Amino acid sequence: MSKHRRFRSAEKNFGTSPGTLTYIGEEIEHAIKIKRIEYNATDYRVDDSSKLSACRLPSDKTPYVNWLNVDGIHDPKVVSALGQQYRLHPLLLEDVMNTEQKPKIDLYDDTPILPDASANGHSLPDGQPAEGMVSDTVMFVTLKMLHHSRQRQEIDIEHISLVLGKNYLISFQEERTKDIFEPVIERIKASAGKTRRNGADYLMYALMDVIVDHYFVITDHIGDKMEEVEDQIVQQRASQETLSTLYVLKRELALIRRTVYPLRDVVGTLLREESDLVRKSTLPYLHDLADHVSQIIETLDSHRELIAGLMDVYYSIVSNRMNSVMKTLTIVSAIFIPLTFIAGIYGMNFDNMPELRTRTGYFWALGIMAAIAIGEIIYFKRRGWM
Repeated sequence: MSKHRRFRSAEKNFGTSPGTLTYIGEEIEHAIKIKRIEYNATDYRVDDSSKLSACRLPSDKTPYVNWLNVDGIHDPKVVSALGQQYRLHPLLLEDVMNTEQKPKIDLYDDTPILPDASANGHSLPDGQPAEGMVSDTVMFVTLKMLHHSRQRQEIDIEHISLVLGKNYLISFQEERTKDIFEPVIERIKASAGKTRRNGADYLMYALMDVIVDHYFVITDHIGDKMEEVEDQIVQQRASQETLSTLYVLKRELALIRRTVYPLRDVVGTLLREESDLVRKSTLPYLHDLADHVSQIIETLDSHRELIAGLMDVYYSIVSNRMNSVMKTLTIVSAIFIPLTFIAGIYGMNFDNMPELRTRTGYFWALGIMAAIAIGEIIYFKRRGWM
């Protein structure tokens, strides 16, 4: 079954000021893991020490693209410190820690950070207060990663946030046993593809592309399950379990639609937004990403129509089975009604019934009953009722 998580975000955020960092999600005891990756076309460096002191805002003149990969969003202090290091707006950090936030894109310009909403009052690592800080121009994208567990037969949603700066990218993901962006890290290490030769905007596209590729895996899995259910229905092997499977698939499709549909607007905004953060050389790749999202949406729509059709066919088969059973019972009842009438008459205990003393009366009664039953069967077959 699909996995639906509800954390009562309204109750946790009730009465708090905007920008207050409150984690909304599953309880996690592990520490946040931070990996810093710097690379260009000729070199790369990886620092996975998880030290906040290494998470500094890169200089505008740095020759490297800086990628900060944060695995875990459940600790407000760590997220707050990262936000202050990179001068991120508190509203952005609030959305990072809210796993129920729907996919969206925001552009934060140079705006002052209010003292009362700046990372819950925490100071910078060097002791400087957050008051008077000005947030940099960044592009913030939040989206969902879908995981399918074949053992538990459910879809799990992972909250992903991407912060694109001038020459850096910060990726926030929920704490998992496996880093979903590991393929991109391996490409950087192997100097394969275009990742090392492009900027942070291409890196953001690469991470979004990994997430969208997983959507294809999920939709293919649902398509395989639908084919199995369709075979059961066509081969007249459908049961109540088949109907339960259809309802589970319907819920999973609704869950995926809520995840994927907003992503179409996100990619569309990236293509339309005239920002220095996204270079023209990256736009063709974003167009390709938009095509993939549209393809997934079309697949989801076709799956929804097919599931509705399969449910109609299932109910039709069940209705036909019921009609067939009722038809059989009606025919049997129609045959036995006159026989019961005859048996009822001769079952009455009257002394003056003329046939009671006949030596062959019993056999005559049985013969008449048999003749009536055979006559009714012949009549029903001629009328096409049997």
